[in-house]
Formats: sequence, structure tokens, C-alpha cells
Amino acid sequence: MRAAALSLLFTSLLAAGIAQAAPLKVCSEASPEGFDVVQYNSLTTTNASADVLMNRLVEFDAAQGKVVPSLAQSWSVSADGLTYDFKLRDGVKFHTTGYFKPTRELNADDVLFSFQRMLYPAHAWHKTAPGGYPHAQSLQLGSLIKAIEAPDPQTVRFTLNHADATFLATLSMGFASIYSAEYADKLLKAGTPEKLNSQPVGTGPFVFQRFQKDAVVRYRANPDYFAGKPAVDPLIFAITTDANVRLQKLKRGECDLALSPKPLDIAEAAKDSDLKVAQTPAFMTAFVAINSEHPPLDKPEVRQAINLAFDKDAYLKAVFQGKAIAANGPYPPNTWSYAKDLPGYPLNLTKAKALLAKAGLPDGFSTTIWTRPSGSLLNPNPSLGAQMLQADLDKIGIKAEIRVIEWGELIRRAKAGEHDLLFMGWAGDNGDPDNFLSPQFSCAAVKSGTNFARFCDSRLDQLISAGRTTNDQSVRSRLYQQAQTLIQQQALWVPLAHPTAATLLRKGVEGYQVSPFGRLDLSKVSTTR
Repeated sequence: MRAAALSLLFTSLLAAGIAQAAPLKVCSEASPEGFDVVQYNSLTTTNASADVLMNRLVEFDAAQGKVVPSLAQSWSVSADGLTYDFKLRDGVKFHTTGYFKPTRELNADDVLFSFQRMLYPAHAWHKTAPGGYPHAQSLQLGSLIKAIEAPDPQTVRFTLNHADATFLATLSMGFASIYSAEYADKLLKAGTPEKLNSQPVGTGPFVFQRFQKDAVVRYRANPDYFAGKPAVDPLIFAITTDANVRLQKLKRGECDLALSPKPLDIAEAAKDSDLKVAQTPAFMTAFVAINSEHPPLDKPEVRQAINLAFDKDAYLKAVFQGKAIAANGPYPPNTWSYAKDLPGYPLNLTKAKALLAKAGLPDGFSTTIWTRPSGSLLNPNPSLGAQMLQADLDKIGIKAEIRVIEWGELIRRAKAGEHDLLFMGWAGDNGDPDNFLSPQFSCAAVKSGTNFARFCDSRLDQLISAGRTTNDQSVRSRLYQQAQTLIQQQALWVPLAHPTAATLLRKGVEGYQVSPFGRLDLSKVSTTR
């Protein structure tokens, strides 16, 4: 009788819609470098930290194409564009974990800590990031932001040294996530500030549980999330470096989502009645960065010759298989300042050899090609791509050794400028053209490590800076088109492709929207597992 009664009660609860949340398992392509997102610049790390654990003052809504409230419920900007006041949302709670229990809700002190640690060299936390703060440094926030103040506990005021058209959208980027000042104080007093990177705390939809490198990241749903507890619980990132294995796991029901599928996997999934494909044009560019600090790559003629020698059409067909369009510069074509008439570097081996001879290298030279071991959205087949570039360069006398380096190590060493030729990609965060220029081509970004071409030029720097200081889009477009021309003349990249952003899902997964920026929003996802 008791068993029957319990069964009846459970059935009644299900009928009333009080069933337990279902788990969500995401097959991701690589391990995050850590969870203190301000220290890193890879999308993999942003996905595993900022996107699930954290919130920012504002977010960028890709569907609406505008900045929307998040931890700040509203904001105002002074007429001169120098002062931004943000009113914080009431009742926002930081995560309660086995290693931290907050005693207060979010307030202005947390916002001040989150930015001051990055920007103020004298701040107690500033030197705790061994590799620095790549986004804050490349975007030159230290010279842009004059002061950060708290007029009251629920208001934060940013005062800028000069107007900046990109500032508000910049605050939606992963590195601008808000941390608990209370938790940071606890760690600093204990002499364990490094735990911020391994035992993270945020305000986001999911709470960190554990991480096993190259295997799994586990999270649980945040019951106190200000936007409502997620419908999925727990959330599991199953780190699966091989794209085909991700697809097979999805088919077997071992994953609900598979990130960064190969083009062939997308076509196969589309034919499976148990699966579906979510996709959108990506605000991203795949490229080969040419390290202009390493001779003879410091000569423009050599960089131009490399561009002329690579058969990009063959590369696109073999590696992206119709799921990308050819890149001719840093910007995707849907960028509002895209320079559509750039001449580019069509395949021309004769001209490439002549340029090498002009540079004093008629017999070529030796170099290295760096790539990752596993595929990603911006590099679906790293081995094949590197081999194709190697074979094409050999035709003009350039002997290139391929070096396959684990993703985290590749990023670390590339930021230090150790590479020669580097297969890489960049995803813009909010649709603003500066999202490509400042992090990839400014002099400040050489110091921070995100400028993989390692090219610092006063003319280019001035164009980038001038584009940020006006809100006139026509003026910004003109400046950015000049910047694109200079970048192409200098042949700092071999631009490769603008891919289609795609995620493979099992039927029954609802509420997921693929982002053109590669970001993950799993807070609104539900599944009937």
C-alpha cells in the first residue's frame, strides 16, 4: 500500500509539472585554460567560464543587434560621452559552494574589484595573473578609463579620459565578467589567490563543481539565479577533441549538444531524424598569422609571397567543404565597415617567387607552421590545412616544418610570439569592427599577446584609435577601411575563411540559439532526456 501511494504521489507531481530537471551534456572540443577568464583570450575558456558561471553589467543581444541589461538594470551616459552610470540589479546572489558561502548580495564593490584588479598596477590582485590581462591590455582600458567609482552601493560610475564608441559594447565581453570582492578578499587573506582560477565563483546560471583536464567540467544549476533557475541540471562539458567522436556520442545519446562540428558531420547530422542542426553566419575569421618579428617574415615582400603561394580555393573546398566563404581580410562581409574592393592575393607562384628574389631570398628559406591537434569551428581539419600550406610553400622554395601543439600550450606560446606561421581564428564579441582591429592589430595588443602578427605600426595604430573616439559610423567606416587596406598591403595574415557557426543537437533539446560570436547561452535550454 505504501509503495502504491508513493507511486501515485510521484505521478501526481509529474502531472503538476514538478518533475526533476534533466541533465544537459555538451560535447566540447578542448579544455579551458582556466576559469579566471580575465587571464585568457580563447573562446573555449570563455564558453566554460564567462558564459556559464558569470555575468557582465550588460550583454550583447545578437538577435536584436544591441546591448541589453544584465547585472546593470539600467545605465545613463553623459552628453559628452565621458561618464557612464550603471544602476545595479537588486537581489543578485553570488554562488554558494563547498569552498565559499557569500554573506551579502552583489553590490558596487564587486564591480570595482573586477575592473580595478585589471587596470590598476598597484591593486593587490593585479600581479596575481601570471600572463597579465590580454583583453584589457589590448583594448587599452587602462588609458581609456580615468576612474571607477561607487556613488552608492548600487551605482557604479565609469569616467573616461576620452569618448569611446566601443566602450558600452566592450562591457559585454567575457573578460568584463563581475567577480565577488568578498571571495577575492578571502582568498588573498588565505594566501591562495590562484584558487580564483580553479575554484571560480560567479553570479551566473550555473555553479562550478569540478574540472578534470581533457575529460570533463561539471556544473549544477544555480537555484538563486536572478533570471530564474535553469531547466537543465546538472550541466556537463564532456571534453571530446575529435569532432567525429563528438558526433558519434551525440548519436548514442551520450551528449545533447556537440560543438564545433566538421562540415561533413553537419551534413550527416542533417540526415538523422534524431538530430538537428542549429547554424548561423559566424562573426569570425580563420587566418594564418605571419609573425612579422621573425626574419625573414619581417619583410613585406616575403609575407606577400606567402599569400600568393597558398591555394586558398583548394583549402576552402578541402577543409571547410562548402561551410565557409573565402576571407579577403580581417572582417566578415556582414561587418558594417567591410572593405569589399580590396585586391587580395590571387594564386600566383611566379609573382611569389619574384617577391622572394626581391627580398634577397631567391632560393627560399626555412620556417615553421604551428597548428592545433584537434579541429574547431575555425579550423575543422588542422592536419590537412597545415599540410596543404606546407606543400604550396614548397613550390616557391619555402621549407616549412609542421608543429602540432596542444591547444592551451599553443595559445600560451603564440601569445609570447614564439611562432612563425600560425593557424588561428578570431571571433568578434559584439558585431563592432573594433573587436577585430584593437585585439589583433594594435601596438598594445603586441604587448598583451593577442596580436599574433606581432605588428606595431604608428599609422595603423592611429587609424584604430581614431575609429574608437567618434560615434559617427561613416567616419569610423572610412578609418577602418583605410586600416584594412594597410593590413592587406602589409600581408600580416593569410586570411582564410568566414565559417558558418553550427551546433549539433539531439531532438528534444529546446531553447538553444547558436551565436554568431561563438558564445554559449545555456540558461534557457531545456531537454526531454
